Amino acid sequence: MRIIPIASGKGGVGKSLVAANLAVALAQAGQRVVLTDLDLGASNLHLVLGFHSPAKGIGTFLHNTKSDFTQVISNTNIRGLRFIPGDQEMPGMANLKSFQRNALVRRLLALASDTDILILDLGAGTHQSILDFFLLSGQGIVVSSPAVTATLNAYVFLKNTVFRLMYTIFAKGTEAFNFLERARRDSSEKRHLYIPQMLKEIANVDPESHRKFAEATAHFHPRLIMNMIEDPKDADVAMKIRLSCEEYLDIKVEHLGVMYRDGIQDTALSSRLPVVLYKPQSVIAQAIYRITDKILESPEEAFTLTKEMIDDSFQEASLEAEIDFENKMEYVEELLHTGALTQGDLLETVKSQQLEITKLKKENNFLKHKLTQAVSKGFKV
Repeated sequence: MRIIPIASGKGGVGKSLVAANLAVALAQAGQRVVLTDLDLGASNLHLVLGFHSPAKGIGTFLHNTKSDFTQVISNTNIRGLRFIPGDQEMPGMANLKSFQRNALVRRLLALASDTDILILDLGAGTHQSILDFFLLSGQGIVVSSPAVTATLNAYVFLKNTVFRLMYTIFAKGTEAFNFLERARRDSSEKRHLYIPQMLKEIANVDPESHRKFAEATAHFHPRLIMNMIEDPKDADVAMKIRLSCEEYLDIKVEHLGVMYRDGIQDTALSSRLPVVLYKPQSVIAQAIYRITDKILESPEEAFTLTKEMIDDSFQEASLEAEIDFENKMEYVEELLHTGALTQGDLLETVKSQQLEITKLKKENNFLKHKLTQAVSKGFKV
């Protein structure tokens, strides 16, 4: 069974949109898919999927981990797709206890007998449970948008994932574990150490722990989807995440593709249909199908990601951004000619984009101000 955790550093980047539509597209391709809403405490995946408010969800199971897990698995109207709802009614579900998390992981892994692909729609942020679910696979997907805060949070999420992996592998009492604890407690040390340097230090004091970590990370290469882009140049933002991950986290990131911002997703949501069902020929639906093909064509077993493979994935994503932009413009022109899109609608779209650009500029200026303050105080950034 292939496990695909889908995460984001922050909310509002379309993570659930990607998860729901990807699940549908994979089921359409003949895969037996289970889509799981693990955004506990803020579950809304059923709305994107067009599923009526569920009577039972994961919260039901977590309140009694010895209960029958199959009771929370629902069939859908889409052949090959089953759905496990989350739970937004029961408070405290976002903060799982270790026995709850372990019980849930065991039940999810037990689905392998009749499931080809398990998709986990994770909550936003870097809670320990979210990181643990993301680490169930070496090829988890991080969804981001070109916004400065979104890309920064995507990087921070991956950074926390690497540290969580370290704490998972380095046993308590080892020199490697003690080194991490000192770095965590000593703020002055943390400022001057980044992960590649830390790994060099750990290799000196605890070569065995370093070897185990190297083996674990050899097949750990998260995948990136850049959503809500407006222009082909927005796709280049993904390169910043890649370079930061390689330089400061010592991990390789693969690019799965880009998705343009499209108001049709809001229309599809109000119609309670995934975009790939509501408008399969739309630019955003075609992007989902492309990503689906890439997932199905990639090896199921753990493999080493080469620099050539990474370069190819980023070059391909840039080309797709150019092609999709042309298709999007042709689609808008077609709607104008047919009368389906009025000039008023077009003006409203332009206005909303201008507001978004203004917001991004404010975020950018704020971050520049914070960086300038940090530099002036003598901190390394």
